[in-house]
Amino acid sequence: MNYNNILSENQNGITTITINRPTKLNALNKETIEELHNAFKAADEESSVKVIIITGSGEKAFVAGADISEFADFSVAQGERLASEGQAKLFDFVAHLSTPVIAAVNGFALGGGLELAMAAHFRIASDNAKMGLPEVSLGVIPGYGGTQRLPQLIGKGRAMELIMSAGMIDANLALQYGLVNHVTAPEGLMDFTQKIAGKIMRNSSVAIAAAIAAINAGYEDGENGFDEEITQFGKCFGTADFREGTQAFLEKRKPNFPGK
Repeated sequence: MNYNNILSENQNGITTITINRPTKLNALNKETIEELHNAFKAADEESSVKVIIITGSGEKAFVAGADISEFADFSVAQGERLASEGQAKLFDFVAHLSTPVIAAVNGFALGGGLELAMAAHFRIASDNAKMGLPEVSLGVIPGYGGTQRLPQLIGKGRAMELIMSAGMIDANLALQYGLVNHVTAPEGLMDFTQKIAGKIMRNSSVAIAAAIAAINAGYEDGENGFDEEITQFGKCFGTADFREGTQAFLEKRKPNFPGK
């Protein structure tokens, strides 16, 4: 599939999706969100893809925010629809993918950019990364899940301060807060991320999808994470991956998971 604003490359079981609007610091506009949805959907549906990496082109920005020019004159109803459709099409969609998604955060991840990174299952940052949700400085609040995911990741008090001050934190403070898992030099970011992806790929993709569902359930209203864990745990017993994994353990060999 051809895209105008992103690049998508599948190599050795890893799909790397790169937001490619460097002149706009990779800002998210409507077309880019649509293209990202399609690229994530295609990667998730491809059985050979075991890990998805999302990153930004260039050295300055992962995603510097949303394209404000597209909604500066929106009404109340249009603003609500913008957030609702964006969450469903991209941010919640990514968070609930069965394929693991790693955000490789290079440079600025602001507003919608940080919200996209937080929708990924975890984050790795270059040491020049800067992160924040500056929406209140524009008279609005984060609308793509930022008010929910940031407190889940770094705690309510820190999230309140970061959102209310419209400030930015650097990669090392983000690591201290638990917003990112690792920090690397910019030139080593993709290699490091791919190494983590390689570790994930050695394991059962079916079991990983079940773990994602169980973990997510613990953060959703009306869901009981423990009950979902029990359900997903039970389902694993009916999979070919479980049979292969347990047999390989008993035979003292490395498993060859069929992904079923």
